Amino acid sequence: MAEEETLVIAKPDAVRRGLVGEILGRIERKGLRVEEMRLTRIDRDLAERHYAEHRDKPFFGELVEFITTGEVVVARVAGERAVSVVRPLMGPTDPAMAPPGTIRGDYGTVITENLVHGSDSPESAKRELDLFFG
Repeated sequence: MAEEETLVIAKPDAVRRGLVGEILGRIERKGLRVEEMRLTRIDRDLAERHYAEHRDKPFFGELVEFITTGEVVVARVAGERAVSVVRPLMGPTDPAMAPPGTIRGDYGTVITENLVHGSDSPESAKRELDLFFG
């Protein structure tokens, strides 16, 4: 198996609702490590670069607007197959479709405020980690 790194963002709704510890705890209990993290606020420029692959989609503006509404916790998470381990922990993007036992299934209610971001591939993880951690 391959050691990987991935980016996890506890979005503004997770920070406001006090769910950062729950999100990171689930990741750690799964056997991954939080190697670096910080509380920050994402500005519009960084948000647009982060969501660049969605620039031509109708929901791009909504993504950017929401992620810039408050503080987030960004984390560099590492471990065996980190990307493919984190994705099912989060659950589907739409919390209404997310099964119980996933972060979004247990705590999410609306698709536009879905608590957490995780890189969708090792290539995306590298690009995203470079954006947030240099």
